[in-house]
Amino acid sequence: MLLWFLGKTSTPNNSPTLYRTDENSYVIQGWRVYDEAVLAQLSIPAGDTVIEIPPPLLDYLQLDGMSTDARHLVPPIVHVKENGNYIVQGPEVHDSQVLGQMKVPDHETCIHLSKATVAQLVGG
Repeated sequence: MLLWFLGKTSTPNNSPTLYRTDENSYVIQGWRVYDEAVLAQLSIPAGDTVIEIPPPLLDYLQLDGMSTDARHLVPPIVHVKENGNYIVQGPEVHDSQVLGQMKVPDHETCIHLSKATVAQLVGG
């Protein structure tokens, strides 16, 4: 799978990032979720994980022709934190060829979502 960088919201130690793929999908890099209270509310199937991302990261979808006007808080967004950040669930990326195209610190991980799934969040 090939990745194309769409955008990033970052500070020196954090780097949530959005990529478009050559498989009509997206890879989203975000912070690992360790909050036990949040995790206790979720049902996470084997192979999936949850990440935390700031909402402005989804604004970069417009670079791939996606609307970002209407936000729908539906899966894969499974929780909204008090600070407004989204907890997003999806299949965790383990493919070393994909990960080799990125810089993923230990406190972060990535999920892979279809374009159709992401379209549900932003209204198409």
